[in-house]
Amino acid sequence: MLPFRLVVIGASAGGTLPLIDLARGLPADFPGAICVVTHIPSHVPSRLPDLLGNAGPLPASHARDGERIERGRIYCAPPDHHLLVEDDHLSVTRGPKENRHRPAVDTLFRSAAYSQGVGVIGVVLSGMLDDGTSGLWTVKRFGGTTVVQDPEDAEMDSMPLSALDQVEVDEVVRASDLAALLARLAARPVVDPWEVTVGDDERRRVQVEVGIARRDNAFRSGVMDFGKVTPQTCPECGGVLVQIKEGGFTRYRCHTGHAYTGDALLVSVTEHVEETLWQTMRTLEEATMLLENTGAELEESGNARLAEVYRARAREVEARTRTLFDAIARGETLSAERLRREAEQDEG
Repeated sequence: MLPFRLVVIGASAGGTLPLIDLARGLPADFPGAICVVTHIPSHVPSRLPDLLGNAGPLPASHARDGERIERGRIYCAPPDHHLLVEDDHLSVTRGPKENRHRPAVDTLFRSAAYSQGVGVIGVVLSGMLDDGTSGLWTVKRFGGTTVVQDPEDAEMDSMPLSALDQVEVDEVVRASDLAALLARLAARPVVDPWEVTVGDDERRRVQVEVGIARRDNAFRSGVMDFGKVTPQTCPECGGVLVQIKEGGFTRYRCHTGHAYTGDALLVSVTEHVEETLWQTMRTLEEATMLLENTGAELEESGNARLAEVYRARAREVEARTRTLFDAIARGETLSAERLRREAEQDEG
């Protein structure tokens, strides 16, 4: 366990400006270390360390695998890699995606909670959907301090609202006040490493999930024992999904290692439905073209009656294609946020 406090921060859409404000406001003698995960497309270079390092006095860099954690530094997850905390050093891995992301907020938070216990300060900033909620819940269970950006101050309030709904949060703060709060929290001495509320089974599950992010074999590690096997399958690999209960919410992990909250799974499933419909539409259009081409060849060879049968079938298939296209155009990706806003509109 580190002799100083470790701040772990998760952000997505709308989180860059709060992070820059934080870096600008931190003191040069900040007594802890900071790890940051933002949702970065795998094919896009990340300039976040430059932005944070130039904004304030603390040096910032992309974390390196095996790097020792030092106080007064900011470590950012590289694109397409999970950032994990293990004892006094960092791991940078390409384990299975969680909530459709790599890096994922929950993997960082979960590993920090398991490794550092009460020495962790978890922070959820602006973002869509609910990555960070499960990890922040784990931080709380292992005795750490939980902080969430005020949803009214966040550009995207889904991640903060989800965390507030599911976790007993210690501090709700505006972005402009975050640096002062973290400086104060990080100055507190680190005390006993574990809270008695964490049972052996729960500690073992968290240990396994950290190992999965590190690229341990999920099936061989016992992921199928985490909960009830569901009829759903993983949108990424088609693997069996196991239902995991955490506090008042449910999430899912497949036997190959991919993990989802209920909201992330709902989004993935509805997107998969649209992809499947497009593939079906493509196949129908290919059938239409084949029928039309064959009909034309039959017409040229003098078999007009059979040619008309082929053309009639082509028109029928084309009509089904138009119906399918209309269904795709009317469809929408479902999410907890969309459904929540619909409920608010109904109440209004």
